[in-house]
Amino acid sequence: MPQAPSSVVSIIDLTKLENSNASNSWVPLCNDVRHALEEHGYFIALYDKVSAELEKGIFDVMGELFDVPIETKKKNSSDFYFYRWVGQLELAPLHESMGIVHPADIEALQSFTTLMWPQGNYRFCETVTTYVKAAAELEQLVDRMVFESYGVPEKHYESHIAATTYLLRPTKYTAPPPATADSTDNVGANIHTDKSFSTLLFQNQVNGLQVETKNGEWIAVDVPPSAFVFMAGDAYEAWSNGRIYAPRHQVLLKGDKQRYTLALFTFNKGITDIPDELVDETHPLQYKPFDNFGLAWYYLSGANSMIHSTAKAYCGINAG
Repeated sequence: MPQAPSSVVSIIDLTKLENSNASNSWVPLCNDVRHALEEHGYFIALYDKVSAELEKGIFDVMGELFDVPIETKKKNSSDFYFYRWVGQLELAPLHESMGIVHPADIEALQSFTTLMWPQGNYRFCETVTTYVKAAAELEQLVDRMVFESYGVPEKHYESHIAATTYLLRPTKYTAPPPATADSTDNVGANIHTDKSFSTLLFQNQVNGLQVETKNGEWIAVDVPPSAFVFMAGDAYEAWSNGRIYAPRHQVLLKGDKQRYTLALFTFNKGITDIPDELVDETHPLQYKPFDNFGLAWYYLSGANSMIHSTAKAYCGINAG
């Protein structure tokens, strides 16, 4: 598979940048973030709120989580596919993941923890709480930067944050057998776009993510230690009136190390409107107001192919 030069990847340093008063570089950085999402659909974020101790701790407890018996993992169930345990997939045999719904809510997190460890696991709860707090702060910071760069009023950002729900999906990718490292047996995740508004990805320094550019080339993303990948989902593409690119991506594995990732997905409750500020003569209205969860269910119903963006099919002006 041909790959584009790695220089396409945008690395943006958001360290110690929390609001518009923090630095005189705020406006240029906002524009950099918006441009990266428009051109590539993702960027690598440098952010200093996850210490080395927390990074080690979060992957330690992820190891504990995936070590619980499979009968216990299956208790992580839901009618909504993205909320439940996923494993033993024929088309992605190296993949295993779980869904922790509303991970920023201590009662919801404790409920999940008790499901996995009836005797309790204080360390797991404490570590995940600390991690999610830092990750959610980064996610909201990026959203604020995008909204401000587009000139969308503060009230719209506030209503967006109020509608945001979080889903944490810890994922384990087993190292592929050496004899099949260059075959289809190295698939960790098949080609797809995310159905969320956004995805914030954190990994254990084992690469595997590949992202498709607008011109159809694939980039193997080399993520620096302790950095995040912020990626736009189909809902972000629709909200932006098609300005932001929701990229297709996949996970292909090589080497002999297991890969662990934490994906913090955001889904918006209720109806999401396309801001008036993003509609003009150059950018005529392309999307109708939409329900983010409705978009996800539409995809899960089989109405949209795994490998194509769901936004236009679900809520495009010419859809249905």
